[in-house]
Amino acid sequence: MAQIRGDSLVFERLRGQLLDDEEDEDYGEPIRPRFWRRPAVCRTRRVVLVALLVFLVVVGWSIGGALTAPGTDSTAARLAEWGRDHGLNGVITWLETQQYANNQPKVGGAPMGGIPDAAGSVNGGGSGSTGGPAPLAVLAGGSPLPNEGQWQTVVTVKGAPAVRVAALRPDAQHTSFVAGVMWLDPTLVRGQLQPGYKDPGGSWQAADQITTATQSTVVAAFNAGFRLNSSAGGYFSEGQTVVPLQNGAASLVIDSNGVANVGSWNQEVRMSPNVASVRQNLVMLVDNGQVSPVCGSGTSVWGATIGNAAFIDRSAFGITASGAEVYVGGPALDVCTLGRILQDAGVVRGMELDINPDWVSGVYFHDQPSGPPQGFALYPNQKVLPNHYLSPSSRDWFGWYARS
Repeated sequence: MAQIRGDSLVFERLRGQLLDDEEDEDYGEPIRPRFWRRPAVCRTRRVVLVALLVFLVVVGWSIGGALTAPGTDSTAARLAEWGRDHGLNGVITWLETQQYANNQPKVGGAPMGGIPDAAGSVNGGGSGSTGGPAPLAVLAGGSPLPNEGQWQTVVTVKGAPAVRVAALRPDAQHTSFVAGVMWLDPTLVRGQLQPGYKDPGGSWQAADQITTATQSTVVAAFNAGFRLNSSAGGYFSEGQTVVPLQNGAASLVIDSNGVANVGSWNQEVRMSPNVASVRQNLVMLVDNGQVSPVCGSGTSVWGATIGNAAFIDRSAFGITASGAEVYVGGPALDVCTLGRILQDAGVVRGMELDINPDWVSGVYFHDQPSGPPQGFALYPNQKVLPNHYLSPSSRDWFGWYARS
């Protein structure tokens, strides 16, 4: 019996060496496997645990910094930008694709309340030297709704219409949505490329927000293009080249007098001593008055994240034959529809700018007797608030200001 008892104790001790949480019946304490008690293994475990803790602290601090950075970017946009900056581009792209696939815009219906009157509309009191634009065609087919495609003056300079806006349904399917179009007279306003504090970052004379000094003259602002590392183009401003300019890329060029032009780089537009800035993004969407024949094909042409066929918030900019400057922004747009809106607004050369509701942000402003100007969103349900550019912007953008 003594031998059996001794054999049982030996067995229990051996079993305790294999089971981390087994207790010794005789001593009432856990019996750890021998390899756990080796000094080298213990040190390795401590190092791994410390490294994991440091990693979590650093990641938490980094994400916290992204969430508390200046500006009005949404939490979702901040997290997505952080992920792309930290090697998670594929994950973010997949998440955005899934989000779109599960949140397709509604088909059919009518805009709630119809086509709205332009907020802050004013009496024109004359016309600029470029003349007034013709009403926009009704892309939804049939008879236009009241106000649809009709231009309304929202900003005057020297008593003449400097900024006009119009609203319309984007196509015959998504008839409950309303897109906005902004028409600017270059004889009354001047444009400027403004840097973002992250993209492109760096030190600039131009500010990343509407400053106290420019609050009384700003008339409009809107987003630039994709992030520079995914725009397939370059960035030049104030004599600095942040990213080399690419031959053939769609380019929004602003000269030293604040007049904008759009064209393929080194074909329709090129460098000269008079060029103040160049912002490139993808390829031309409208050229010689015609929408690109490849507007409906190839995600690599129009951006790899969601692609050309997705009906989402998109924006674009173009130049008419008379030199008027046109910005388009709205929901439920694919690339071809975006091009057709530019074309119907009289644009002869135009390009897509940024996409996604977190970044499309057309705004026009009214000066106030005191304090910051009052901003108005270009289209209904625009996610980016009108005061976005009154705070530092993480991405570059365009400001338009009244000429003196």
